[in-house]
Amino acid sequence: MLPGEHERKTVTVWLMKDSASKDFLQRFTDDFEHTHEDLRLDIRIQDWTGIVGKVRRALTDDSGDGPDVIEVGNTQVPLYADGGRLADLTLESMRDWGKDQWLPGLAEPGKDGNAQYGIPWYAANRVVIYRKDLFEAAGIARPPKTREEWLADTERLNSGGNQGIYLAGQDWYTLSGFIWDEGGDLARQKDYKWEGALDSPAALRGMDFYRRLRALGRGPAGTDEEHPPQAGVFAGGKVAQIVAVPGLAQAIVRQNPDLKGELGFFPVPGKTAARPGTVFTGGSDLVIPDHTKDQFAATAVVGALTGAKWATELARTMNYVPNKTTLASAVAGEEGVAAMAAGAAHGRATPSTPQWADVEADNPIKEYMTRVLNGADPATEARRASAEITEKLTPDV
Repeated sequence: MLPGEHERKTVTVWLMKDSASKDFLQRFTDDFEHTHEDLRLDIRIQDWTGIVGKVRRALTDDSGDGPDVIEVGNTQVPLYADGGRLADLTLESMRDWGKDQWLPGLAEPGKDGNAQYGIPWYAANRVVIYRKDLFEAAGIARPPKTREEWLADTERLNSGGNQGIYLAGQDWYTLSGFIWDEGGDLARQKDYKWEGALDSPAALRGMDFYRRLRALGRGPAGTDEEHPPQAGVFAGGKVAQIVAVPGLAQAIVRQNPDLKGELGFFPVPGKTAARPGTVFTGGSDLVIPDHTKDQFAATAVVGALTGAKWATELARTMNYVPNKTTLASAVAGEEGVAAMAAGAAHGRATPSTPQWADVEADNPIKEYMTRVLNGADPATEARRASAEITEKLTPDV
């Protein structure tokens, strides 16, 4: 070192592959190290495959050689908060980071009780991708604003060999939004225990709307949106709409270049025109291991990455929804992202319990949907699926 210089402390940051471009990370690193002369960033890119086990091992490694900041999927935070291995960032969230403006679908899974462990970074959620040419041919001048308008328009589109919508029978993320819009839940906490809630009247209304919408196309009852991949189905023509993240449009156009310029986006319609429908919000939070060697330095990194400047820059660079509702205007110029942001303001996430991973591993919601769509009694099947969810959410003691 030269005279007058001092050694920088290294902050090790784990970020997930493809969450941010190399160019973005270089710009952020240069800016952060310029404004924090005592800190140096060591950003290490991780693969999603096998990440849960790797993070869990890092959280129990007290050697001091592990990461100081970790990007995690928003619904994964409860997995890692279990056991007290994450730093409590409630004070910083309230005092410095404007938690009241965070997207609820990112912020809520990051909480355990009143403590905030996961700090929202970016979001992505489903919208309706549609064929502008098919809408025009059907005489539909503007996208629908309400569920009933959506059904009516989709019925008009479902003619002449076209599918009004392609909606696979086991697309449970889309179903979840309809259930939440009705005031229902996938599961609810009662007396500190989680219980499946698909059999509530509200949840059953959500399933009924799903059934009516899916009937206006030929989506298979027994598979989800990845089997076959719905981008390929849509690219094949004869499909007017799908429910997906806007980024899927790129895959559609790659498979069918004739659709370039013909794809549009609108938020999933709500029960009234006053607001879009509720949607499942995916995305990432940032967490800090409780045993980090320098929590002040780790907090500085989280604060910078999730602050208005870099959260906005990330959203513009990667076509994400920014982590705060107040930043939505920053992406208003991108049709797909703007539609996403409108929905994200009313986003939700899966139940905030570590055991939810067990539900998704062998998901009874999918089988429930298939049975109902094949004609079984909804109330009976909902009770059966709710009981299975309750069993999976009951930890072994």
